[in-house]
Amino acid sequence: MYRHLERRLAQQIREFLRRSYGLDLPKIVIEQPPRVELGEYALPLAFELAKKLRKPPRKIAEEIVAGIGAIEGFEKLEIAGAGYINARVNRERLATAIAADERPKIDIPEGKVLVEHSSINPNKAAHIGHLRNAILGDTFVRLLGFAGREVDVQNYIDNTGVQVADVIVGFLHLDKKSRAEIEELTRQPRFDYYCWDLYAQVSGWYELDKQNRDARQQVLHALEEGGNETAAIADLISIAVLRRHLETMDRLDIEYDFLPRESEILHLHFWDAAFTKLKDAGVLSFETEGKNKGCWVMRRPKTASTQAIGDAGEIPKFDLKSKDLIVDLYVSQGPETGAVRITHIPTGTVVSSKNEASLEKNRECAMNLIRSQLAEMESQKVIVRSNGTVGYVGKDIAYHLWKFGLLGRDFGYRKFYRYPNEHDCWISTTDGEPDHPHFGDVAEIYNVIDARQAEAQNTVIEALRGLGYNQQADHYTHFSYEMVALTPRCAADLGYQLSDEDKGRSYIEVSGRKGFGVKADDLIDTLIASAKKEVDSRHPQINEEERMTIATQIAVGALRYFMLKFTKSSVIAFDFKEALSFEGETGPYAQYAVVRASNIFRKGGLDPDMFAGSVASYVSTADFAKYVNGADGDEIWELWLASSKTSFVVDQCIATTEPAYLAKHVFQLAQLFNAFYHRHPILAEQDEGRKRFLFATVAVVRRELIRALAVMGIAVPSAM
Repeated sequence: MYRHLERRLAQQIREFLRRSYGLDLPKIVIEQPPRVELGEYALPLAFELAKKLRKPPRKIAEEIVAGIGAIEGFEKLEIAGAGYINARVNRERLATAIAADERPKIDIPEGKVLVEHSSINPNKAAHIGHLRNAILGDTFVRLLGFAGREVDVQNYIDNTGVQVADVIVGFLHLDKKSRAEIEELTRQPRFDYYCWDLYAQVSGWYELDKQNRDARQQVLHALEEGGNETAAIADLISIAVLRRHLETMDRLDIEYDFLPRESEILHLHFWDAAFTKLKDAGVLSFETEGKNKGCWVMRRPKTASTQAIGDAGEIPKFDLKSKDLIVDLYVSQGPETGAVRITHIPTGTVVSSKNEASLEKNRECAMNLIRSQLAEMESQKVIVRSNGTVGYVGKDIAYHLWKFGLLGRDFGYRKFYRYPNEHDCWISTTDGEPDHPHFGDVAEIYNVIDARQAEAQNTVIEALRGLGYNQQADHYTHFSYEMVALTPRCAADLGYQLSDEDKGRSYIEVSGRKGFGVKADDLIDTLIASAKKEVDSRHPQINEEERMTIATQIAVGALRYFMLKFTKSSVIAFDFKEALSFEGETGPYAQYAVVRASNIFRKGGLDPDMFAGSVASYVSTADFAKYVNGADGDEIWELWLASSKTSFVVDQCIATTEPAYLAKHVFQLAQLFNAFYHRHPILAEQDEGRKRFLFATVAVVRRELIRALAVMGIAVPSAM
């Protein structure tokens, strides 16, 4: 309802401006006052119009307030300060609508949305970084679903790439296993763990002798060719590891609809179809001389911003995330050419925000490296190498043409994995089953891929535009995010031996090639074990099975909330103690607020779900008018108002591709509720009318917390 009233207010203001001033403002900025007693909405509109109308802001505000007339659902508009307009809603009417869970009909965009996330190389166990990707992606899927959109969830499987090749090299050259022996190993419960260790060993083997890397090239060639023993071994390994990945993600209630594999993109000749389109449209050209002789390239015009930095020496955005963290620098080159990202400049140097001389020295060093990199980029992007092999970006262009239904080819499909709820996940094949869902041909795409892939993602968008598919390019979003590291305490808890230097770091980066990292299942197991220990001590009377269920829900809630509460551009340093805390901005804190609310009903002899289903029948509009208006009602009204904002926050998350806003909403709602709980002893309330109102307040907050947590993929346990 909060979102609905905001839109109504904006529309009325827009119509008044057309009628009175002949102005057409497509966007009306509406803010939230710092305190609820000032109103529910604030408009800085008069300041924006002052120059256009050549009037003081306050004069414009007076004209708007005097001339706009009554707005349904609003009590009045008031002028504040030098020209702000505060809007006050009719509190009792809004409270009645919130209690009844009214949801005004909204326009839902047509067309299906495709969200691609996880996309873990099927060569070893999933790790903590993959969990951030999957949790962000799954939550965005849930956000879209809450907003009424139809969503396809895809998990791209690169089963012919370098990472898979390296594990095959390990099996064939280090372990010297036969195909039959490898097949037997794939039946082990945690085959992905075996591959984890082997992958690290292969990296060490490459370092012993550079010629060892020739084995990788031989395997890659065999994989691209297909139909041979090496390709069959790759299929065995990647399928077994992929199943483990799905089982791991299923523990977090993360599901997929379709698993497109790179092997089918190759063998079904997706690239051939895309290549023809790109050549015919002039997007690709063949180089006959120079550095890229013999290659097919995309020409990339130098943009104004690139020119400014490369020639004029303009200082780029220089972001010190916090004291003593390694510096990240970003240089925007515009939507056509993507972004250059240079991390750790100079390599391994830690810059203290207190040391300005060091800061300037590093800034100068960074600028030199940026200019150097820009000079090397030239105006061409190689898509097909001189040896005829297609680069990653080329295959990605073909894949995205398929996503938008523009390729003229399709995968074969077969069922691959069935979830406990009987939802089927399909996988690509060269032939497949005749009766399958329709995948691809979508209206919008969101790719959850880390920030390092920005250039590749923007190259795909550039190719779409070059082919004339501007509408599709406009609806292609790179949902980027930063890495996950470990706090030294977390690394030590997981059994890693740390040097004194490591112990003094803000965070410790993980490396799969070095075998240093946190396997996703290990992390989940450790969280469950920690939560179980606490649940056992608090609730010994509950049976073992239910205690394990409660511990699992707390652990999963802690993990998902921790991954979501940070903005995507933040580097996360994971810490067990912080994630599992019952205090502060954590999943358990929010879950505990719901359990506390449920206990109030239980102690009062009421069923919270039944009460919530008919809460409007317990309290009348007149009752609401009595308890939510005036200075005495401001505190509780703030809680009701916060409860009305779930849909508003969901819209904000989707528009900005930032789920952290929902985590913040949940935390603030839980905070407000806990303050309310301590100030108002509901069960001891003597006034029956006020008691019903307080129960209604608890019911509404409980409902919205459960609803918002569900969008975050977090269940609420029966006890904490």
